[in-house]
Amino acid sequence: DAWHRNILLTRGYFLEHNEAKFTERREKVYTCMRIPKELEKLMIFGFFLCMDAFLYVFTLLPLRVLLAVLRLLTLPCCGFRGTRLLQPAHVCDILKASILVLSFSMTHYLDYSMMYHLIRGQSIIKLYIIYNMLEVADRLFSSFGQDILDALYWTATEPKNRKRDSIGVIPHFIMAVFYVFFHTILIMIQASTLNVAFNSHNKSLLTIMMSSNFVEIKGSVFKKFGKNNLFQMSNSDIKERFTNHVLLLIVCLRNMEQFSWKPDYMWGLVPDVIMVIISEVAVDVVKHAFITKFNDISADVYSEYRASLAFDLVSSRQKNACTDYSDSVARRMGFIPLPVAVLLIRVLMNSVKVQGALSYTCVLLFYLGLVTLKLLNSIVLLGKSCVYVKRAKMEDKLFERPTPRTDLFPTPTTDYSCSSPSDSPSASPPETEEPRPPPAEDEEETQGPSQPKHRTLLDIDRFTLCGNRID
Repeated sequence: DAWHRNILLTRGYFLEHNEAKFTERREKVYTCMRIPKELEKLMIFGFFLCMDAFLYVFTLLPLRVLLAVLRLLTLPCCGFRGTRLLQPAHVCDILKASILVLSFSMTHYLDYSMMYHLIRGQSIIKLYIIYNMLEVADRLFSSFGQDILDALYWTATEPKNRKRDSIGVIPHFIMAVFYVFFHTILIMIQASTLNVAFNSHNKSLLTIMMSSNFVEIKGSVFKKFGKNNLFQMSNSDIKERFTNHVLLLIVCLRNMEQFSWKPDYMWGLVPDVIMVIISEVAVDVVKHAFITKFNDISADVYSEYRASLAFDLVSSRQKNACTDYSDSVARRMGFIPLPVAVLLIRVLMNSVKVQGALSYTCVLLFYLGLVTLKLLNSIVLLGKSCVYVKRAKMEDKLFERPTPRTDLFPTPTTDYSCSSPSDSPSASPPETEEPRPPPAEDEEETQGPSQPKHRTLLDIDRFTLCGNRID
């Protein structure tokens, strides 16, 4: 018995006998410690990308439409040369402005105050369920809505010498107008629900709505994630954070209008706004930290995500660009600026009364300030994007003509892609990877018999099906 006690008190062990295991655990701890910094760098960059696309609707879009109209008016004087009256970019700008104006005019038939009091009369549990349903509906609307807008732009600018199989520009335009209108109603209900939560006496509804963000952790961290799935989730979080900031702005504008723009009440809203923003940031950090831990994903992957978003911006500034950057952001992140812009314009016009020459002068100065902010933001983003693209060694990809299923992104050391068979004799898989099954037969038919399917980050948008889920 004494011998046994002596062994228990003096027994030793050597951790270096299992050095690899403990080194891996230490690296996971370091990765979790790096996640907040790397994630927020991506979030801040993506936030300003969304803001750039959003400010475009209010600043450069009216100017570009004005230039397109002047081109049409001066066409008889200057003479018609070429096969097009307007360039495809001008046609898309006119369509965007027309959709914006028509959707805004249709929102005059909606009573924001009646909607607010109708929502306020519901029970807390019912409002919590409605708010969660609205988040799901917003994702569905964003997915199908961008397809509607892309179909409209292509139908309106498709070369005339091709055989067309579309239903025409006018039906597509009508669908786009009704989509933006209904999506605006959806966001208006979200803003009204958030406004009710802010104005509740005991803030119980606001607490419940914030707790729903933590429920998102349970539905995400205990599921298998790949690199592309995490990229989709990151884009979704960027879009959600920017949209929530706009919703908070709308709520503050509505409340300040009700209290005659008293500064004292504005300072009373600041703690609630800060609490919502902090809870959202905390949820994102915890969620991404555990996802990268459980799936053995390095924190360096967020630098690749940032370089992929920067590549979209730089490529859209080229002379032979195939899309506008605001549309690229909509496809990549699922953020469509038009419905949010319609609602914000409606709230601003109802909240701020413009009367007299001085008021119009202030509006003009405010517009010039927005244009200046947009230009400065674009210049800084473009400079940062060039740095990120050069750091990722992607400069050569800018001069390649885009082709479907082409490896546009440099292959990382560890592959987390959705489906990445490596049948090519020149490609050798990493030693740490297990062999993966070949692609399905229907996928091989779309790719051709000799071209394997390999999705990179530049091929993944917000609603690409990666594996068996869309995150």
